[in-house]
Amino acid sequence: MNLEVDIQSFDIPRIVSVYPDRAGVRWWTKAWFNNHENGESSVEIERQQAILFILDRIEKDEWLTEYFPKQMEVYYHAIEQTKEQLLNQTL
Repeated sequence: MNLEVDIQSFDIPRIVSVYPDRAGVRWWTKAWFNNHENGESSVEIERQQAILFILDRIEKDEWLTEYFPKQMEVYYHAIEQTKEQLLNQTL
């Protein structure tokens, strides 16, 4: 019996963006979890970090864990709970 669980089948939507201010001097990141309309408060970031993220040199979940740690803690906890529930149903 295969007890491996496909996380993609019950994943929680996570959207993240990076953007500069009008002058292009200060950079910000913003995230939306679980399709919430307003999203999280923006966090100021370094320009170099924004560029690395835009160039896909930093993975989305790594980025979110760095700048939105409390929200990602909730995310990881929810994923673990769901995995446990699914595994318990298959046993």
